Amino acid sequence: MNDLKNELNSDEIDLNSSPQADVSQVVLQLTEVEGEEQAEVFSEILIDAEPGTIALLLESLPLDERYERWQQVDVEERVDVLNLMRADPRLGILKKMPDEELDLLFSQLSPEDLIEWSDSLPDNITDRALAQMGERQRKHFELYDQYTENEIGRYADHQMLALNPTSTVAQGQRFFRRIDLDCNDHLFLVDNNDKYLGTVRRYDVFKTADTNTILQSLKWDDSRVISADSSLIEAAEAIEHSRELELPVVDEEGILIGRMTLRTATALVREHYEAQLMATAGMDEHDDLFAPIVVGAKRRAVWLGINLLTAFLASATIGMFENVLSQVVALAVLMPIVASMGGIAGSQSLTLMIRGMAMGQITAGNVMSLMKNELGIGALNGTLWAIVIGIIAGWWFGDNVMGIVIACAILINMAVAAIAGVMVPMVLQRFNQDAALSGSVILTTVTDVVGFFTFLGLASILYL
Repeated sequence: MNDLKNELNSDEIDLNSSPQADVSQVVLQLTEVEGEEQAEVFSEILIDAEPGTIALLLESLPLDERYERWQQVDVEERVDVLNLMRADPRLGILKKMPDEELDLLFSQLSPEDLIEWSDSLPDNITDRALAQMGERQRKHFELYDQYTENEIGRYADHQMLALNPTSTVAQGQRFFRRIDLDCNDHLFLVDNNDKYLGTVRRYDVFKTADTNTILQSLKWDDSRVISADSSLIEAAEAIEHSRELELPVVDEEGILIGRMTLRTATALVREHYEAQLMATAGMDEHDDLFAPIVVGAKRRAVWLGINLLTAFLASATIGMFENVLSQVVALAVLMPIVASMGGIAGSQSLTLMIRGMAMGQITAGNVMSLMKNELGIGALNGTLWAIVIGIIAGWWFGDNVMGIVIACAILINMAVAAIAGVMVPMVLQRFNQDAALSGSVILTTVTDVVGFFTFLGLASILYL
């Protein structure tokens, strides 16, 4: 055990400077030992580790070891650690905690924290957490909870500096000095009903010589506002384009309910694209790395079942041309090329569409222009690669007809793939379905079926 401690110290691991590399080293050290030895190593780590690093380490451990190490985390740090964990691992820990520990934890929880947790918590746990809060905190929770999971009003930072416009520069300076907030560069002006009236910059507050000057006179004319019902990505883009560290978030009546910070925007964008990446495999970004086998299998089974149905559809298409396949064996060798080229071409268009839709750039007014553009690209690339593949196939099998068949199939399939790459996400959006989750499966089915049908259909006409 002492050798392991010395190794931990000699490596001079700074868990806060390079998280990915250092976490992998520490996880390796934790998994090489068990029981009390592992507990001692983890105690050493906890001395310097930040909550984010502790969360990553806990998520990297199997379920039984995770809860044992969780019990070593200081009570005062537990909320911060859970805030930085994924939903599934967090829920797993909460379900294992005794009632008295759970109530103590919830008594330290803010309405903002609970809002984020409640997206993935069972109602009974959310209700238990609310029972530990005061009336004012519960009202705050109800205020945030009126917004959906995709609206910034639900996740706006409610810790901010706000004063009446008749307040003086001296009061503003005192606020800035006394209250230390993340990404705090502005002071928001509100009336007695919390209606947003404007923004004053920190720079202007401290450069004003006359401290009796009222803040109203320093109101910044170029300030921007984010509507509470804006989508998370729209809000993130708003602060990105504003070049500010924070922007006010107001409801439909103009009431200031919080602020959007640059740090929050960065986290939202990262989570959004991580969610899209996981969705392409039918999974959720909150899934636990060590989810129970039955739970993990159940989640993935649905996706595998959908994939099986689409595979049967492609196989049925091939089965329609059994006669020509039995006589021209070379067709079976070349079939994967047709499907693969169409699949890649379609996924390029699909990716472009999903990104554009996420950024609000795709509308009914420009979708046809985009389709024409993608069709042109598909036709041009299709012609180029049809010629190349046709020549290679004809030379390979010494059959010019074979080269013509696969060239035509490649051209048609890549053109259809380009159209499908644009239309599939639009149709899915019309039916309120996630294009990132379902789009790739549908697109693959389209390109496989069209590719096989075209290739084998042309072969049947020319060979039989």
